[in-house]
Amino acid sequence: MQCYTEVLPPTAVTHAISLPFVHAKANNLIVAKTALLQVFEVRSIVPLEHRIAPDQRRGSKDQSVPDAEDASQRTESISKLVLVAEYPLSGTVTSLARVKALNTKSGGEALLVAVRDAKISLVEWDPENYTLSTISIHYYEGDSIHTAPWASDLTEYPSYLTVDPSSRCAALKFGARHLAILPFRQTGDDLVEEEYEAVGSPPPKAASPQTLKDIGSDQHKKETPYSASFVLPLTALDPSLTHPIHLAFLHEYREPTFGIVSSTKAASSALLEERKDILTYSVFTLDLEQRASTTLLSVTNLPYDIFRVIPLAAPIGGALLVGSNELVHVDQAGKTNAVAVNDFAKQCSSFPMSDQSGLGLRLEGCEIEQLSQDGTDMLVVLNTGETAILSFKIDGRSVSGLSVHPIAADRGGLAIRAAASCTAPLGRGRLFIGSEDGDSVVLGWQKRTAQFTRKRSHAQMLAEDEELSFSDEDFSDDDVDDDLYGGDPAPAKAAVASPTTGTTPDSYVFRVHDVLPCLGPMRSVCFGAPTTTSAEEGQEGREDVRAPLELVAAVGRGRASGLAVLNREIGPRVLHTSDMSDARGLWTVSAKKTTSAGDAAESTTGYDQYLIEGGETVSKVYSFDGLDTKEVTGTEFEGEGAIVDMGVLASGTRIVHIQKSEVRTYDSDLGLSQILPILDESDAELRIVATSFADPYLMLLREDDSVQILEADASGDLDDVEVGEETKSMRWLSGCLFRPQGEEKVLLFLLSAEGHLQIFGLPDLSTPVQVFSTLSSLPPVVSADYVPRRAQPRETLIEILVADLGDASLKSPYMILRSATDDLVFYEPFHYPLLGASSTPTSFTQNLRFRKVSNAHTPKYMETEDASLDKASPLRILADVGGYCAVFMPGVSPSLVLKTTNGPPRVINLRGKGVRSLTGLDTDACQNGFAYVDITGTLRQCTLSDDKSTQYDLGWVSRRIRPFRPGHDLSAIAYFEPNGLYALASSQNVGFTLPAEDLRQDVHEKGEHSLMRRDTSFLRAAGDPPFALWFHSDTEIFPPDLKFQPLVPQSSLHLFEPGTSTIIDTHTFAPSEYVTSLQVMTLEASEQTHVQRPLIVAGTTFLRGEDLAAKGGLYVFDVVRVVPEIDKPETGRKLKLISREDIRGAVSAIAPLGKEGFIGVGQGQKLTVRGLKEDGSCLPVAFLDVQCYVSSLKSLKDSNFWLMGDAWKGLWFGGFTEEPYKLTMFGKSRSKMEVVVAEFLPYNDQLYIVVVDAECDLHVLQYDPENPKSLSGQRLLHKSTFHLGHWPTSMTLLPSTVNVQPSQAPTNGVSETQPPAPPLFHVLITTQSGALATLTPLNEPEYRRLGALQTHLTSVLDHAAGLNPRAYRAAEGEAGGGFGARGVIDGGLLRRVAELGVGRRGEVMGRSGGEMDGGLLVGGDSDGLGYL
Repeated sequence: MQCYTEVLPPTAVTHAISLPFVHAKANNLIVAKTALLQVFEVRSIVPLEHRIAPDQRRGSKDQSVPDAEDASQRTESISKLVLVAEYPLSGTVTSLARVKALNTKSGGEALLVAVRDAKISLVEWDPENYTLSTISIHYYEGDSIHTAPWASDLTEYPSYLTVDPSSRCAALKFGARHLAILPFRQTGDDLVEEEYEAVGSPPPKAASPQTLKDIGSDQHKKETPYSASFVLPLTALDPSLTHPIHLAFLHEYREPTFGIVSSTKAASSALLEERKDILTYSVFTLDLEQRASTTLLSVTNLPYDIFRVIPLAAPIGGALLVGSNELVHVDQAGKTNAVAVNDFAKQCSSFPMSDQSGLGLRLEGCEIEQLSQDGTDMLVVLNTGETAILSFKIDGRSVSGLSVHPIAADRGGLAIRAAASCTAPLGRGRLFIGSEDGDSVVLGWQKRTAQFTRKRSHAQMLAEDEELSFSDEDFSDDDVDDDLYGGDPAPAKAAVASPTTGTTPDSYVFRVHDVLPCLGPMRSVCFGAPTTTSAEEGQEGREDVRAPLELVAAVGRGRASGLAVLNREIGPRVLHTSDMSDARGLWTVSAKKTTSAGDAAESTTGYDQYLIEGGETVSKVYSFDGLDTKEVTGTEFEGEGAIVDMGVLASGTRIVHIQKSEVRTYDSDLGLSQILPILDESDAELRIVATSFADPYLMLLREDDSVQILEADASGDLDDVEVGEETKSMRWLSGCLFRPQGEEKVLLFLLSAEGHLQIFGLPDLSTPVQVFSTLSSLPPVVSADYVPRRAQPRETLIEILVADLGDASLKSPYMILRSATDDLVFYEPFHYPLLGASSTPTSFTQNLRFRKVSNAHTPKYMETEDASLDKASPLRILADVGGYCAVFMPGVSPSLVLKTTNGPPRVINLRGKGVRSLTGLDTDACQNGFAYVDITGTLRQCTLSDDKSTQYDLGWVSRRIRPFRPGHDLSAIAYFEPNGLYALASSQNVGFTLPAEDLRQDVHEKGEHSLMRRDTSFLRAAGDPPFALWFHSDTEIFPPDLKFQPLVPQSSLHLFEPGTSTIIDTHTFAPSEYVTSLQVMTLEASEQTHVQRPLIVAGTTFLRGEDLAAKGGLYVFDVVRVVPEIDKPETGRKLKLISREDIRGAVSAIAPLGKEGFIGVGQGQKLTVRGLKEDGSCLPVAFLDVQCYVSSLKSLKDSNFWLMGDAWKGLWFGGFTEEPYKLTMFGKSRSKMEVVVAEFLPYNDQLYIVVVDAECDLHVLQYDPENPKSLSGQRLLHKSTFHLGHWPTSMTLLPSTVNVQPSQAPTNGVSETQPPAPPLFHVLITTQSGALATLTPLNEPEYRRLGALQTHLTSVLDHAAGLNPRAYRAAEGEAGGGFGARGVIDGGLLRRVAELGVGRRGEVMGRSGGEMDGGLLVGGDSDGLGYL
């Protein structure tokens, strides 16, 4: 009975596609991250240094423009990905494709989402609710699909989706050789429309959503955009298609036509002599009505290593076939052109090709994308992140040759750090490159053209737009988007390419526009103490805001490899602390001096001028002297009485001081300008309870629930704004002022006591411009015309705030509602319906609606004696804190609301105690920071992290460190606590050479070549060409002039100092020796004294091939003191090798074992226990035959229990005794389980074991020898099975900080002292996709309540793409497994309960046993990682 919860979403991008999705003219990018779908809008943003008004440092003017709109400053603009929405999917995405479907709601295109195992969802954008809408879902994995009896399961075969370029049909290849065809309805022939476009007729305009609703008859409206699909075996098209490799639909055909690469035999590098050129490329055209096909052409004898078909549009046409060693182009007539890119191309194939083998490129896992729709150049991204240009030589309308040109580093050739997983063109010289091994990037380029002797006219530049530079393209109109999203472009333009362009592949210059950060794959994690920088040393109060631990993970591959430091709360960088125990409120203000003419003069510094401390009865003013504050006296500032709020009005010339019953204004020197008492109609004083500023207006909410608006005139005096009678008569609960970006009018948002929201356009307070009557019920979509069917329950709201959230590049408005329990509800504004062709409304309130944005944050609760926190302090807008426009929530759960362009708003707790008040702080010594007073009365001047790599868009604080030079791949990490250092294991690829002791080398030296005629496919490393090619000759084994050597990893062990982020020592292992496991263990260092101390233990293996006996090594290191280098005190530690043991068999796993400091070693097919001796040897004391490769080895702390997972037999559980030394097996799991990771999970005197297999299924096992089904413990009981959807990389047993109350047993009226609850543990799971999850045990009442809630939510919530979460999490298992009565709870599904309105949520909660007042949600620490 456990709950699985993802605390961090996946970040590795697996698939991406661009299309006009949100509306017909949008430029959207759809990104899939395993089981997360994100919709982005591509926007052009002017950088801060190039903006027209750089002095608007705290302004709110929108400096971005939609990508489809005209931007006069595009020369200096960059492209940003702005998140529109994101949706968790109940399935693993395998493909994305775009379809021009008929009658979509938005007028844009539809999206096809292919999900494992054989499902397709057709989705569109719903502009009315501003969300994803599912049109249909198609399943092809049922029992009706007939396969051979010996065929493997569908999951064993790759599936991929391809769509006809004219959107006539889609094809899903699944299983061994099955093809599902999904036809789409069409209004006409796209090729005929293109012919009209070619002769100059205007293309048909895209219909708006309103127009589409009125087109056609009722029967046409009911028609689906697709026809009935059908499934056929590929052998029905051609009996020779028995081994399909890849297929894709081709351009420029009147009927749906696809090209497929296949063979009659399986391609094999081991049988290369017999199966050298066995692949065939065939082109078939489909007759969708007759469900028949016709073969158009067939090209035989292609190289065996071709793995992908890329369709090419005009002017190139045909298809590009990508192999590991070559590129082959096949045009529509079957003419071929090929180019070899390494030395192996000629040796593995007799196919004719041009020779560029000197490039030495490895094309395995590469991605290739056209740079422009009408160009002849393509970008090649290799699996190392290096890039090259593939150029086609065009003679008339045919291709006459191919050439590849690597991109130099100074031209952006190394801008991509890791292998690409997908590409998507974004138009106007931009390309999105997704990656699973590093950050995904938006890559832009420009072409440096040769100078011409004759100046071209503007018309000639437009006619020859393939020659335009990056800045010249900005003058083009929106037809660029038509080329990007239209059908096949007219071929006339490129068919007459000018030979005088002077453009070469070397003229491209690339740069990165935007980045999607990635934390995948998380290959290894550990916990360490946070470091203190030199600026923070000696600062008092630093310990209160620093987490006890931080999670450090080894993430990324290749040049993207590095460390990621993760914390779940913000630990501010404290610059200065002081005592301010009487403070109940803090404000910083800065006013401009007025000139003699009454105008505002520019501020001399732009920094904050005063710090105001508001006490219960006395207030003080301070000025800044560096980080110190000095009290200001001798001014006319009124220090008596409490302060409600402070602000600045009248273009920054008046400081407004709001007390309980009056408003005072001062000039920049705190000279009194005006006193305005707050009186009712009978001249009785009224107290002010809430305020809001928006120059020149000030909103006051008074104690009689009335509102008063003040306006500053040209002289700076405040005057009342007339309020309408209806507005006066209403009781208002909360309100705020907001000025939309790009508009002069200030809006007033008022929330009534009945839960209605009214919006006024100031200064008119007589009639609201918008009224929303259902806001307090918190529906998913808030609209003015929505009328509920019945009375809805209402949430207890205490505050409303509308503010801009974002970073320095882009800010977006959000409405934030605060409940009585400090829950924050976010609503994003949108507009529907849109009038006219433009997607931009004329005003902010025109057709305004709000969409609820998911927020998984749970406020924490703590008991405090500070009376100032009994009443909720208002939310505070921070105009610029660390480059972010943020909102802060004070109180017992202090939190910051931060947002980046590529993420939703995130609520992140501020570490430390409760906060009384917080204000933005911008001084010379503390720029773009903040100051706050906690419940202890300590004033802290802080900033967010000064590390530019710090990010907040995942809901956690993440920081990246790259300790190595490019070329090192970080694989393992361990924390050495005595010195606060980290041990890092990395590897770098080196050329493979036969070792001296290798038998094959001896045979070669003796000239016995006949012995070498054997299968040598074992020498093939991942992603490298086969070594078998080297043994084709009887006269030589390794050609003496071979330059293209295969690569194998060589590991090194480093000592990393986190304070300075430097490597202070390195131990390099032998060539081909790879570190498979690394841990810090407490070992017995001496047999005589039996002293135990922490030591670094590394297990290695040698990569020598499968025909030789495997061997490995076990290393034990200590960290010793040495004389440091000059001016480098951190170098005073070095690695000292204590023990090295050569082991027969690869060391695949290690773990500490026993209480006496022994090492458990999984070596080959044995499990051994080794002890460290005085002479430096590490000898075995016990062993156990396990008969299989050990993939996981774990031990339970403070016990002698161990568990071991292998690659075939399943899980083994046993114990270790020390007198005598003996390994004993207690129980086994079911057979034939490929264990990837495993971990213990003790709970309530019961021992559970968590296992994840190669199918990404999580199994919960229990050791219970008293259960009869366990056969006295010999069989581990299988409790449940749960599908993760992510490939796991590690599992770690951790203590949980969830406050679980012990169950109360009946006492028959006798008062008994309840024993303390036992410590709670949970398992932290890291994945290859970057997702971070926890598995938390539950007691019986919690499990029943959450299980019932999960059942109701499954049927109540709207699931993206129509996928079923029950089917997604279910897995085939033994009785009691799967998503049954005792299954694992899906915590991600439970968190979505906040998406429901108050009424529906109450119904669901009532059916589930009431409010969740305990268990996972107690204390606001739902993830149990409070020490981070």
